[in-house]
Amino acid sequence: MKGIVLAGGSGTRLYPLTVSTSKQLLPVYDKPMVFYPLSVLMEAGIRDILIISTPSDIGKFKQLLGDGSDFGIKISYEVQPSPDGLAQAFIIGEKFIEGDACALILGDNLFHGNDFNHMLREAVIDAERGKSTIFGYPVKNPQRFGVVEFDSEGNVIGIEEKPVCPKSDYCVTGLYFYDKNVVDYSKTIVPSKRNELEITDLNRIYLKKKSLKVNLLDKSFKWWDTGTFDSLIEASDYVHDHYVRTGYTINSPEQVAFNQDWISKEKMLALSVRYGNSPYGAYLKKIAEGKSNEKNNDN
Repeated sequence: MKGIVLAGGSGTRLYPLTVSTSKQLLPVYDKPMVFYPLSVLMEAGIRDILIISTPSDIGKFKQLLGDGSDFGIKISYEVQPSPDGLAQAFIIGEKFIEGDACALILGDNLFHGNDFNHMLREAVIDAERGKSTIFGYPVKNPQRFGVVEFDSEGNVIGIEEKPVCPKSDYCVTGLYFYDKNVVDYSKTIVPSKRNELEITDLNRIYLKKKSLKVNLLDKSFKWWDTGTFDSLIEASDYVHDHYVRTGYTINSPEQVAFNQDWISKEKMLALSVRYGNSPYGAYLKKIAEGKSNEKNNDN
């Protein structure tokens, strides 16, 4: 299974923070934002990952992430010349995907919750068997998102992009697991009024073919689209509070790799040195040296 992190766009809602840098490189407490979606794909067991970003920012991601070997994975890079829709990621990544099933996560999405690892692994298995999965989450402002519509028995019967009158408060989050047909289906999408290849239209194709599963996340689960000042602060506060309360950070790609035996203790110690005297470097050293009773599974 392949994975894509879409880290493009201009991030205008975060101006002036993003005038000179990518939104996905902004800090969310102790890590760059892109570490969080990257960790989600790694938690799903995906080790072949494509980063898509803008022509001006792609070099910064290469400098930060390299070839992925620090995380026990392989990272490739492609450029999205202009933000022409989320579904465009699969067309840009066609050679990378090579006809395999593929997951897509948006570079500004942060997920955390109990049993999430199991949900991710299940979504991978389903996609490889021809059943695609998206995730729904209840929000106060569904008008900003793609919204899931249900019938009287709770079955998903529709998905609508940024509706004026939403038919539910469940939005579609920025995490998608698709089967091997995703590139072919993406090529059939007609640009919307915004002149974008909408991910909602791709989801509708799968829904029409009765091969789309919507996994609903409840309020005990945490999800942020960190594209606004408020959500960026809320996500940072959550990661900070979790660390203070438990002694563990969340969505650390180095720790995910270490927990899954993709990198060795020696590699973790070397990575801790890379980050100098920072608390994050000290944290990786603590994990590598086993100062906790066991490897943490709550990432």
